[in-house]
Amino acid sequence: MSDFKSEVKDGMRIDWNVPLKMEDGVVLRCDIYRPDDDGKHPTILTYGIYAKGVAYQEGYPFQWEKMIEDYPEILEGSTNKYQNWEVTDPECWIPHGYACVRFDSRGAGCSEGFMSPNSPKEIEDLYECIEWAGTQEWSNGKVGMLGISYYSRNQWRIAAKHPPHLTAIIPWEGGNDPYRDSGYHGGIMSQFLERWSKHQVMNIQYGRGENGRKNPNTGESATGPHTLSEEELAKNRVNAFDELKKHPFDDEWHQERRADFSEVKIPLLSCANWGGQGIHPRGNFNGFIEAASEQKWLEAHGDSHWSLFSANYGLDLQKRFFDYFLKDEKNGWENTPRVSLNIRHPGGKFVKRDENEWPLARTEWTKFYLDAQSKSLTTDPVATESQVEYEALGDGVTFWMPPREEPMEITGPMASKIFVSSATEDTDLFLVLRLLDPDGREETFMGSTDPNTAIANGWLRVSHRALDPEKSTPQRPYHPHDKAEMLTPGEVYECDVEIVSSCIVIPAGWRLALSVRGQDYIYPGDLSDFAKSFHYGTRGTGGMTHTDLDNRPMAVYGGKVTLHTGGNNGAYVMLPVIPPK
Repeated sequence: MSDFKSEVKDGMRIDWNVPLKMEDGVVLRCDIYRPDDDGKHPTILTYGIYAKGVAYQEGYPFQWEKMIEDYPEILEGSTNKYQNWEVTDPECWIPHGYACVRFDSRGAGCSEGFMSPNSPKEIEDLYECIEWAGTQEWSNGKVGMLGISYYSRNQWRIAAKHPPHLTAIIPWEGGNDPYRDSGYHGGIMSQFLERWSKHQVMNIQYGRGENGRKNPNTGESATGPHTLSEEELAKNRVNAFDELKKHPFDDEWHQERRADFSEVKIPLLSCANWGGQGIHPRGNFNGFIEAASEQKWLEAHGDSHWSLFSANYGLDLQKRFFDYFLKDEKNGWENTPRVSLNIRHPGGKFVKRDENEWPLARTEWTKFYLDAQSKSLTTDPVATESQVEYEALGDGVTFWMPPREEPMEITGPMASKIFVSSATEDTDLFLVLRLLDPDGREETFMGSTDPNTAIANGWLRVSHRALDPEKSTPQRPYHPHDKAEMLTPGEVYECDVEIVSSCIVIPAGWRLALSVRGQDYIYPGDLSDFAKSFHYGTRGTGGMTHTDLDNRPMAVYGGKVTLHTGGNNGAYVMLPVIPPK
């Protein structure tokens, strides 16, 4: 690749493909956008896999079109020529006195090396990148990190390593427990990494050269100057999904890819999405709870995970936080309530409300008991024992609340206690919290990566039912996932299932339902054009499906499952009911 060049365009000084040699000699490259002056400025840094030279509009056209249709304000005040997937638009930040530094991660885009996504080596690289950026002549010595998903997950991990110049982070929709958040939901292997690698990673690997996309601003390849064969490319990367298959338990491989929250001590703003249950929100909520930072805030919203980040709502929030911590502006951020929630209502309506803590102190933890005989959910314990059988890999059984006489808000973490027996030596539980209008039509929601998501999801492989008593609470059961305890066919087992935090206000006349299934939730309605065009091609799961036959062989996970309720089998779902302030 040619040496980096510097130019002034669109009111910015832009340094293209700046090389930085890592400790082991591998050269990473970054683009630097900064004010064209002699001042010293705070830095917003990203390090990630999606190739900094690929235009948003080309790499993710359907998401781009949907975003600007919903939020046309994004087109204002920017040429949008420098928009990239899941990172900041520099034209929104450079006039505000910031520098933006975008690093391609090792083996991706224009950065050399062996591609191993989310590996410990990437965190070592990121440490070097932060310290380099914080000591440049244009830097004021303060580095913040801001980005979505991949550009968010590594924030949790690097913050625990204490690079001296890393001052504050905004992990926007970024998980931090690769086993539980996206790899193995309740011990059940997710196929997300398989789809993600195919659609979003392999096509931007360093070495695609002339076969890769070009940076429209420079005319150079966005994936380096060399054009390697598919065989050569395959030898220079980890097959992420194959590696995941090798680690069905929460072993050292997963643990070294997880943040140590006891060491996360810098100021942080954790921004969660009520949707996208199979990848990010669990991490954002748990990160806020568990991080050791004294200065930490939580924000929660809805909609797709790429839209509000770039809309005025997100930009205003991000700038206020960083102006306070990176520019030392006295803007009153210290008085911002620690928790800010966009309370979700049917029909895509959200009402902003500030709180002081998470979970909310005034939560009324309410058990709704399952009755297999009536298929109902009731706040009264069920006295009579009953049972219902379903196909182990089928749609399962749905339990219904009666129509609400008054509205009811549910906001926070959830859990369910299930009593189950199986005809085989193991079985998987898929729990789905659903909402129906007075006419019986199911209401779904725009999730972070899927336009037809249910309220909330929980999963558990029954052989992974063991709990960690020190980390578990009635509302947040925690499974160590360190062994499999196989089932004796016909024997009843008590299972505690974590349901990822969510939010919904149930209007009067509407009903809540809990489905206990043997497979992923499948949205039964018609798909919109956007849903059909989305690159994961999903129907309610956001790409987090669990159908791999190696992980769920018919001999073990087929057959019949029986749910037991009532009497000594007091099955329930515990919901966080929120009374009005």
